[in-house]
Amino acid sequence: MEAFEDLKSQWDNQSHPKAPEDGSKQIVEKMNAIRKKQRITNFVLGSTIVVLAAFFIYISAYKFQTVMMGLLLMIGMLVIRIGLEIHSIRTLKKMNIAQDSKSFKNQMIHYYTNRKKVHFVFTPIIILLYCIGFAILLPSFKVSMSSGFYSDILISAVVSLILLSIFIFKQIRKELSVLKLLKN
Repeated sequence: MEAFEDLKSQWDNQSHPKAPEDGSKQIVEKMNAIRKKQRITNFVLGSTIVVLAAFFIYISAYKFQTVMMGLLLMIGMLVIRIGLEIHSIRTLKKMNIAQDSKSFKNQMIHYYTNRKKVHFVFTPIIILLYCIGFAILLPSFKVSMSSGFYSDILISAVVSLILLSIFIFKQIRKELSVLKLLKN
């Protein structure tokens, strides 16, 4: 019985970490920052869709089957990506920050685990199909544009893909570090 009393005494005397007074405010601010970044992403992707749609109309792509396929594939992939981001935003909005910390932490782990699926499954497929759509357009570009302008398009596409990949890689690293922190 003495061992139990010692254990109980040690338990009662251990320090209890206190939650910061503005802890819920910090959580709300971080969630709002995540939503804001996702909205910015959706704005950029949406702007790209508008440009591609305008290009589609401007060149009367519906008259040329291969051009139409390429542009529709590119636009479709951007629409799917926006849909994934909207789903993530809605998931964040549904989270109840007023619940106990363990349940909220589990919700956040679930959220970031799903984001991992988006980054490692859907994003590579979307980028690949977007690039295939672009590649479908290249023969038409080569025929209808000067060699200098065609080269500019190729170079800017490669540079854009590299920059996009770097940006995506940084975002994935951030989200994985948050997930790792939550799991520890």
